[in-house]
Amino acid sequence: MTDGTIITLISVGVTIFFMLGVPVFLVIGWWVVGMSFVLDLPLLNVGAALSDVFTDGFALLAMPLFILTGDLINRSGIARRLSDFAYACLGWIRGGLSMAALGACGLFAAISGSNSATTATIGSMLHPEMVKGGYDERFSAATAAAGGTVGIIIPPSIIFIVYGFLLNLPISDLFVAGIIPGTLMVLAMMAAAFLLSWKNGWGVLIGLSFGRMVKTGIGAWLGFFAIGLVLWGIYTGKFSPTEAAGVTVGFCIIVGFLCLPLYKIMGRNEERPIEQRSYSEMLVVQGFSPIELPSITMRSAQITGILAPLIAVSVVMQQILSVLGAQELIGNFVTSMGGYYAVLFTAMAIVFVCGMVLESLPVTIILAPILAPIAHEVGVEPVQFAVIFLVGASIGFITPPYGLNLYVASGVTGVPYFRLLPYTVPYLVALISVWIIVALVPELSTALLPNR
Repeated sequence: MTDGTIITLISVGVTIFFMLGVPVFLVIGWWVVGMSFVLDLPLLNVGAALSDVFTDGFALLAMPLFILTGDLINRSGIARRLSDFAYACLGWIRGGLSMAALGACGLFAAISGSNSATTATIGSMLHPEMVKGGYDERFSAATAAAGGTVGIIIPPSIIFIVYGFLLNLPISDLFVAGIIPGTLMVLAMMAAAFLLSWKNGWGVLIGLSFGRMVKTGIGAWLGFFAIGLVLWGIYTGKFSPTEAAGVTVGFCIIVGFLCLPLYKIMGRNEERPIEQRSYSEMLVVQGFSPIELPSITMRSAQITGILAPLIAVSVVMQQILSVLGAQELIGNFVTSMGGYYAVLFTAMAIVFVCGMVLESLPVTIILAPILAPIAHEVGVEPVQFAVIFLVGASIGFITPPYGLNLYVASGVTGVPYFRLLPYTVPYLVALISVWIIVALVPELSTALLPNR
């Protein structure tokens, strides 16, 4: 049996395992080990590569810290205050609660940097409210799934950290470059939610109240401070993304510990309607006790334990693909397309198709080192291509058959996966429209970068 036949059998085998629901880490790991035997590569190389990722990747330290930040702001009640503010601003418009859910996703993403955390948090909080407000439960769940896509675009972003680590780009520049595209994604999805809600008459309107907006804005001040702290520190260069993650975690822990006793003294004000709370009560969030911190940290560690090994084994996969000539094959295909726009849109098509069947992490680790240099050769600015690449990868979160956010939303709302799919179409149209605009207008990605 020839090596080519064995490679084909191994690849088909792990593909079947993936389709049967075997975790991606194990699928890639089995493929890497099998390829190592076929190509006579020492297994020591696998262990060395895994070790190098964790010992030399200082930038990757930001990943578990931002994951922990998302859990802390959710448990402390800051996420709930951000969603209350978004609803106060948009609840008077037809479809306002769905638009508020998307706005809350954007605000939560600006602290957590995770798509799944954004979908799970906002979905679990606002899905019941939307159903009670007259929205179709399938649309409500699809809204949470779509809103989570901005979790990896609006800074800070876990996947931007990985991309910068792989391509040796300043992570702070990538963070800043994601601000405008991420905002456009939220606005486009809001427009889709408004049109669909207006067409179906969904949603119970609340009166436009400047007082409610001010009160909920005061209630969300800790969230705004955390967002501002991260963006200010990274944009001004006061601290690196990794240091920003550490500072944000420290801030959230201090807030959680200090607010809990005040929250109890004030009579657990979160249980009363906003109109019945005083302005002083709105200043204090629910918080959490030191006893709860280990369980919160453990949950974040579990997510990190899934992502970090996947990054490491995907790096080895990338090396083996290089030995097999796959990177050169893809590179030659994309290069053969011709000029600037042909190469750019071919690369986007590849990212979109791969995003339909793979999570953004392996898509980034495998394809970014192949496509980014080719795009640079035809004149695409590296930071702009990073944004284009990752906006495309984020769309994969609501694109079947994989659609990670759809599974997350289904899990937290109880709406079956396949029942969500029709209601993702308007959001897909909105996101793809923004993706094309971002690709055609480089200034949307580079305008806010320092020294530009």
